[in-house]
Amino acid sequence: MLGPTPEKLAWLREHYRPGARVKLLRMNDPYRPDLKAGALGTVIAVDDIGTIHVAWDDGASLGVAYGADECAVVDLEGGEALDGTDGT
Repeated sequence: MLGPTPEKLAWLREHYRPGARVKLLRMNDPYRPDLKAGALGTVIAVDDIGTIHVAWDDGASLGVAYGADECAVVDLEGGEALDGTDGT
């Protein structure tokens, strides 16, 4: 899988700023089957390949992989997903 274009990487970094709250929409990680859709966390950073690194509220710190997983910035009051990205 190819990484994000420079424009998409800039968008990801602007949208998923450190401290933003996110909700996991989709993750396919056989090593963390307990991390399911609906999990909430706080963005740590977006790296050079577009992975959104998150400190999940359950204590995990697993990244949302560009093009494979999906998360969304959430409304802090209701936990509602405002938008999402599958990294494409």
